[in-house]
Formats: sequence, C-alpha cells, structure tokens
Amino acid sequence: MLNAGPLRQYPEDIGAIPEETSRVSEPRPVAVIVLAAGEGTRMKSQIPKVLHPLCGRSMLGHALAAATELSPERMVVVAGHGREQVSDEVRRLAPHATVVVQERLGGTGHAVRMVTEAIGVLRGVVVVTYGDMPLLRAETLAALVREHALAGNVVTVLTAKVGDPSGYGRIIRGADGVLTEIVEHADATEEQRAITEINSGCYAFDGALLSDAIKRVATSNAQGQEYLTDVIAILRGDGYPVGAVIAADADEIQGVNDRVQLAQVRAVLNGRLLEHWMRSGVTIMDPATTWIDADVTLGQDATILPATHLEGRTSVGARARIGPGCVLTDTVVGDDAVVTYSVSRSAEIGPGASAGPYAYLRPGTRIGPGAHIGTYVELKNAVVGEGSKVPHLTYVGDADIGVHSNIGAGTIFANYDGVAKHHTTVGDGVFIGSDTVLVAPLQVGDGAYTAAGSAITEDVPPGTLAVARGRQHNSEGWTERRRPGTRSAEAAARARQAAETAEAAETAEAAAGPLEAAAQDDTGSAATDEEA
Repeated sequence: MLNAGPLRQYPEDIGAIPEETSRVSEPRPVAVIVLAAGEGTRMKSQIPKVLHPLCGRSMLGHALAAATELSPERMVVVAGHGREQVSDEVRRLAPHATVVVQERLGGTGHAVRMVTEAIGVLRGVVVVTYGDMPLLRAETLAALVREHALAGNVVTVLTAKVGDPSGYGRIIRGADGVLTEIVEHADATEEQRAITEINSGCYAFDGALLSDAIKRVATSNAQGQEYLTDVIAILRGDGYPVGAVIAADADEIQGVNDRVQLAQVRAVLNGRLLEHWMRSGVTIMDPATTWIDADVTLGQDATILPATHLEGRTSVGARARIGPGCVLTDTVVGDDAVVTYSVSRSAEIGPGASAGPYAYLRPGTRIGPGAHIGTYVELKNAVVGEGSKVPHLTYVGDADIGVHSNIGAGTIFANYDGVAKHHTTVGDGVFIGSDTVLVAPLQVGDGAYTAAGSAITEDVPPGTLAVARGRQHNSEGWTERRRPGTRSAEAAARARQAAETAEAAETAEAAAGPLEAAAQDDTGSAATDEEA
C-alpha cells in the first residue's frame, strides 16, 4: 500500500528541509498542470498507468511531489482513463489540487484546453508536466521556470540529449541556437533524425497566451488529435519568443509506457535513493539487492545488509543494523538496534533492541529499549518493555509485557476466543515457563512465575508461582495393546523384552550372590588354615 502524507521530492530535501517548506525560490508558477489521462494500453493492466507504484509512490505521486516543490498557486491534474481512481489518488496526496476530467482522449493540446475551459485564463507562468515521468526532479522544473522568466519567453521547452532519439520529436535550432521548431520523428528528414536533442513534452508557458493559442490548435494530423507542440508553432508564428532548456540528466524525461520501462525507471530511481543515503553516511553493503522507498529515512552510520527492502515511511536510527533479508514497512527502528532476517509492518523497535532472525512484527508492536525478540517469534498489537526477552517460538498478541521479563520458548498468548480479541498484561520481572499458554483476558503480576507446560486461565498475583497442569499418568503397555503391528508397537516390544531380560539377569545375579559369598568364605578359611 502506498502511504499517504505530505509530499516531498526525493532525495535532495531529505533531512534538510521541512516538508511544508518549498526549496524552490521565485519565480513561482501560477499553476502546474499534470497530464494523467492516458489509458496506458501497453501496461496491460486494470490499474491506470499513472497509478502503478515504484519506490513507495505511484508514478503520479512522484510527479505531484516534484510539482509541489515549485509551490504553485494552483495544482491541476487532468484525469481521463480510470478517473475515479486517479481522482482518489490526487485527493489523498494533494488535497488542494483540482482534477479536470478529459472526457475523450483528444491529445495533449485537448487536455490543456479542457483545463483552460474549466478554470479560466491563468495569468502567469504555467508549467505542464506528466504523470508518467516519475524521474523528473523539482530542480529541473525550477530551472525551466527560471530560464523562462530570465529569457522573457512566452513558452520554454524542456529538452534532453539522448543516445537514441528514435520516436521522439526533434528540437530544431537556428544558427543562433534559438529554438525554431519541433519536428516529430515521423515527419523528420534524415538530417533532422540525426539530431539527438529531443522534446520532453514539458513546458513553461505564459498562461494568458496559452489560453488563446490552445483554441487555435488544429486536428489535421493522422491521429486527429490536438497536440500541445502546435502551440509553440502558433506562438512563434505570432512573433513571440520561444526557447528551450536542456535537462542535465536525460533519464529525468523518461516516460513509462509498459512494464519493461517501469522496471527500468524503478531501478534508476532506486539507484538515486541508494546513492543519496550512501553519500549521507549510510553503509549499504550490496546496492544490487537493496531497495529503499522514497519516504524512508536513515540515520548516520546505519548499516543496511543485502536483500533488504525498506518500504513506506520506515525510519532507521543512527548506527542501527538492518538485514540481511529484512522487509520493513512503515517501521521505526531506534538508534543501535539490530534487525536480522525479519519482517515488520507498522511496528516500533526501540534503541538498542534486537529482532530476529525470523521474527514477524505486525502492526501495533512496540519493542522497548534493549529488548530482544528472537527466532520464530510473532507479535501483534503487543508492547514489550525495556530489557525484556521473547527469545524463541512464541506468539504474543494483544499484550503488554513489563520491563526485564522473560517469556519462555513455545509460549502462546491465546488472545482470540473465536468471537473477540482479549488482552493479557504481564508485569515487571516476570518469568513465564516454556510451553505456557496464557489464556486472555489475564494479568500476571510483577515478579510472578509460571511453571513450564501450564495453561494459565486465572490472574497470577505478584510473586506467585502458577502451576496449571494435570498430574502425569503412565498407562503401561498401551502401545502394544492399542497399536499392534505398528513400528511403535514393535519398538515397544523390543524395549520391553530387553527390559525383561535385564531384569531377569539382575534377579539371577542377586540370587547367586549369597552362594558366591559363602564359597569365598570357605576358600578363605582353607587358605588361612594352610597358611597357619
């Protein structure tokens, strides 16, 4: 599940700027329009393309985070395919944004025209970007806006230089380096196709002129659609200055049209995140097998071991050691804590505490400072006090455990009666014997003990030893009588025969004892006489 919360652009602002504070100085756009109406048929999915997740956010979530950093006066998202789901995502991530519905998918120009018709003329700088470009940084959009204002352009195009420009619109510049036109790949000459500077599809416009020009975009093309690139030709034809800004990193303008591209973009974004944290003082032992979401935070000198996934809004403290083989989602890990081969969801692991190997921490779990959760232990809605230990093979559900208590191996907190969940409270300094069942609702007082193998159904007062188990009864010969012909019966018969043989030998030895003693006495007397 993607996590709601204030949007922030990763990685530059992590640990440096409060989420509610914009990093980007003036000029401030009057609006950012995020185009997110496409169907994305090549994704072959029932999920709208822009809602496919990567690194803890939907693609649209990444686009909104970058746009939010510009501090626009208005945020507008154009929805079309899957409009209900897209609108829900916008409300969750950017509740002040406006959603404009594009009833028919008539092209990028048509989408922007729907915005101008819905909310009127936007007087100021209008930025147009896309919901399927999750690698685009706020800093790049800010540079676009600044260049647009400094150059006095009415439209400025974000471009990039790529090794393989196939399929992209080419940026045509005059002898003075000024943008003259954008030529689509299909319409380009061989000479133009050799150009490696391409159109990203992102723009900064003069809002008032955009509102006028967008009405004049024709549909006289093979697709019968209104293209936003035509606005550039219209404005240039009207004598207005247009320009272009080259993105420093061509990866930023990479869109996503299928699952292969989604995986490629995810790898690039994850690499950014890992590089940021390593440069911030975190040791990542194996970047190739480590995945970190955009909203994760890591403390200085933390160590992340191989095959570890940190998801959602997980926070790892200074000097903590996570992995190998961990999946932590929305989990808070304190300073100096250690988590090994474990899964945790919406849990808190206190400073100096440890979990694993093979622990499962479910929502509502809080582990106190210095506490230990061991092998094959599962906790749900449970609080474990400072210095307490739950070392082995235990289920703790709906419970509070005090400080410096020990829960023996195989203990079960039986919290569910088939209808409702019930709570168990274990006090401070308590020792729960191995293989105890604590049947909730229940209270075990401070300093109390339970005997191993007990089923505790009543409260245990402080300092009391609770024993709740039946007296052992052995039914002799049961296996041979009730399970004849089985391996167990054969083994029992052999053991019984061996025991009977040993017993007969002991009896014979005991009977022979007095005779041997008498013989020894006689022999001894004779020897004494001879010696005499």
